[in-house]
Amino acid sequence: MFKKWFLSIILVGFLVVSTACGNQATNLDSSEGNVLEVTVTIGQIADVVANVGGEHVKVNSLMGPGVDPHLYQASQGDISKLDKADIIFYNGLHLEGKMGEIFEKMREDKPTVAVAEAVPVDKLIAVESNEKAHDPHVWFDIDLWIYAIEEVRDALSELDSANADSYKANATAYIEKLKDLKTYSLDRVAEIPEESRILVTAHDAFGYFGRAYDFDVVGLQGLSTDAEYGLRDVQNLVNLLVDKNIKAVFIESSISENSIEAVVEGAKQKGHTVVIGGELFSDAMGEAGTVEGTYYGMYKHNIDTIVDSLK
Repeated sequence: MFKKWFLSIILVGFLVVSTACGNQATNLDSSEGNVLEVTVTIGQIADVVANVGGEHVKVNSLMGPGVDPHLYQASQGDISKLDKADIIFYNGLHLEGKMGEIFEKMREDKPTVAVAEAVPVDKLIAVESNEKAHDPHVWFDIDLWIYAIEEVRDALSELDSANADSYKANATAYIEKLKDLKTYSLDRVAEIPEESRILVTAHDAFGYFGRAYDFDVVGLQGLSTDAEYGLRDVQNLVNLLVDKNIKAVFIESSISENSIEAVVEGAKQKGHTVVIGGELFSDAMGEAGTVEGTYYGMYKHNIDTIVDSLK
């Protein structure tokens, strides 16, 4: 624990020194042959920036497939990517956990944008134990994620005004594509009887999904995977599966299967058969170059996996 804390202090100190050396990024013009260096945290944001920025941006993502942003520890290489970036995009709402202090330091010297914090507060899901905190997984509601897309569009346009029209056109096309995905998702979810719309996952990342598509969502862990779970949590979830006659639960690509497998085994000991309905992408997307390595493909994969298992 001390080692991790000490490393965090060193990294923040490095930021203070490096950003003070004059890496200011104000009103750059990529039309002159320059390409904006953009550093982001999670894959979902990388996909937004790539679609909105197009040929005018080079996107560097810190967290790849299978990486849990809640527990992520910044490396020296990450700090270098942040320092060299013309602009930084991260989710915010405490998704990136301990990296918050780093982003606060970066904000003093260059555009550093928390895209999820563009969503109006009254549309966010508050944390029961802390009304001032909110669920950060806003990308699971396409209507809310559009706010993030518009935030990226506006930030790139302000930094690179010469290509503002391009960013606007790209964002409009991207948003229309996602609106079609929302229509597809609603049609598919309609195949599931209302009483069967219970989604059980490893951690509580699907709250916005549940609200958007009228699901009851239950996660073994809380909003962040740094929350501990114990035997009582497993037993409570097993009892829910038995009482509600739930037949399928889901693992997540960025979280160990052990927690859900314990639930499945607990249900089995009570004479109730539960299967793994499939793997969902929650805090991370799929491998680059695959369908699931895009936001559209990841989202569609989740919808199809959930519907095919629960209908």
